[in-house]
Amino acid sequence: MTSITNKDVNPVAHLSPEDIEQIGLELDAIRQDVIEQRGERDAKYIRRVVKVQRNLELGSRAILLGSALPPLWVLGTAGLSVAKILENMEIGHNVMHGQWDWMRDPKIHSSAWEWDNASTSDGWKHSHNELHHTYTNIVGKDNDLGFGIMRVDEDQRWYPLYLAQPAWNFINACFFEYGIAAYDLELGRNLKLPKDRRSPGFAERAKATVKKIRKQATKDYVVNPLIALPFGSALPALAANFTANLVRNVWSHSVIMCGHFPEGVETFELNKIPENETRGEWYLRQMLGSANISGSKAMHIMTGNLSHQIEHHLFPDLPSSRYAEIAPRVKALFAKYDLNYHEAPLPQQVGSAWHKVVRLSLPNHWLETTNRSNLVDQTKLLYAMTTKGPKMRRLAQRRLDQMARKQAEAKAAQDAPATQPVVEAVPA
Repeated sequence: MTSITNKDVNPVAHLSPEDIEQIGLELDAIRQDVIEQRGERDAKYIRRVVKVQRNLELGSRAILLGSALPPLWVLGTAGLSVAKILENMEIGHNVMHGQWDWMRDPKIHSSAWEWDNASTSDGWKHSHNELHHTYTNIVGKDNDLGFGIMRVDEDQRWYPLYLAQPAWNFINACFFEYGIAAYDLELGRNLKLPKDRRSPGFAERAKATVKKIRKQATKDYVVNPLIALPFGSALPALAANFTANLVRNVWSHSVIMCGHFPEGVETFELNKIPENETRGEWYLRQMLGSANISGSKAMHIMTGNLSHQIEHHLFPDLPSSRYAEIAPRVKALFAKYDLNYHEAPLPQQVGSAWHKVVRLSLPNHWLETTNRSNLVDQTKLLYAMTTKGPKMRRLAQRRLDQMARKQAEAKAAQDAPATQPVVEAVPA
């Protein structure tokens, strides 16, 4: 059975192996229903989105020719930001998942699509489709969980370096397309190795990525400003392109964090995942390792329907426009088997994900055991853990563990219903 990382309560303990396989069968039935129904309506949807995106980008870039005027700069920058988000999220991400390959349209096919992003489509499809969707939320195996640069689970050993993870997560959000390109290449791991020990094809993939980055930068920061130069808008157009890329990066980073990182989303241990993981066990891991964002239809489109992250991870190759339709059936299945369907509005999910980033940047239990009255002592303890070496970290962690245990016991005692004395009725 799929194993959750060490938690006080195992959310799947009540499920039998037969239950898990039945979940798989019921989800397979939902998937088959969509496959049998998809057709012209779905084709019209994606073609309409592509047309709207291209017209919006073209119109926004035309407006930016006059971006020396502030109102036109704001209008053009906003339009270009939305166009880039649509291209990356609802079009590029989903086309490269093969969601529209059944149309046999070479213009909207996973084998041919190249998106407006720093990473190459081939590199992204390998790291995302093949690795992330296979090893979803397995600590140390799924780089989408913390993007390979953050502590993502309490079972990971804490080091002082992690104190900076909120800062580098923020930087990663601002330049997210380049962070994704680096992690598609497994850049850090490969650069640490001698050239003869690097992964096969690394040099070629790195060369292709550099070429792609150069092409993107030339388009946004050279060609478009030069086109605006005769209108006196070269610098405003340059600033508009940078701003649109920044908005797109922060938005896509936030949406992706909401999909797998909020508090309450489960993580998994690699050594506890069976080599022969069944279809039902794989489905269960997707269900518990993903979270949805509730909101309007417009918001769902702007997230690439990754607001339905649970449905997307269950059925990554189904048309994204179908996720909202099948979500009630999937949610009912969660309820049937007493599982947590993790869903909340965007601000709540973003806040929860960032809370986890901050919490795990600190030693286990530091944040939850710190209050106004002990803030000075807790700060001193954190400073000692940061500066005085491994032995001090171990001793201080034991102290934090004890504090957390006592705090939990006190809360349990407080929440327990008071025992009322039984008074027998005495006959008059």
